[in-house]
Amino acid sequence: MRFWEFVVTALISELTPGPNMGYLVALSLAQGRRAGLAAVAGVALGLALLGAAAAFGMGLVSDAVPGLAAALRWCGVAYLLWLAYDSWRDAPAGGAADMAVSFRRGLVTNLLNPKAAIFYVAVIPLFLPTPAPQQQVLLLTAVFVVIATAVHAMLVLGASQARALLFHPDRERAIRRGAALGMAAVALWFAWSTR
Repeated sequence: MRFWEFVVTALISELTPGPNMGYLVALSLAQGRRAGLAAVAGVALGLALLGAAAAFGMGLVSDAVPGLAAALRWCGVAYLLWLAYDSWRDAPAGGAADMAVSFRRGLVTNLLNPKAAIFYVAVIPLFLPTPAPQQQVLLLTAVFVVIATAVHAMLVLGASQARALLFHPDRERAIRRGAALGMAAVALWFAWSTR
């Protein structure tokens, strides 16, 4: 196993813009640090579930059904556009129930993220012997989840700091709608860049 090479690759992958990054920044700008961190927890769980699925053979299913990756991609784009619409029309979140919504949205956004699924199916095997032992796939999955969660948490904290500087009750609606437009732009960019 080429562990340290994998760590560097995982870090570079997570610093590359994708749907998670755009969603977390937009959410944190619109609703603040608590909502962003709740979504980070959902994203982390989604990454762990995708990694476990890859370790237990989900890649074989993807190979057998070629249209699965395209369907996943379009579901992810549609979900991001729905989140942008929802952010545009809804008032900002604040209560415990809203944290559960942020967590759930982070989870679903990540489960519909083909970038993460492709990373597990196509990239992780490059760092493992063939055939790859399940425990090594799970170890690299855990490392990837830790790296991704750290990067996502830093993004959320940075965006929520920017929000604190920008936020004023008179500008709240404009900030929320700007974040919604940003999320829609991420969805369209993702659709274009993964075609």
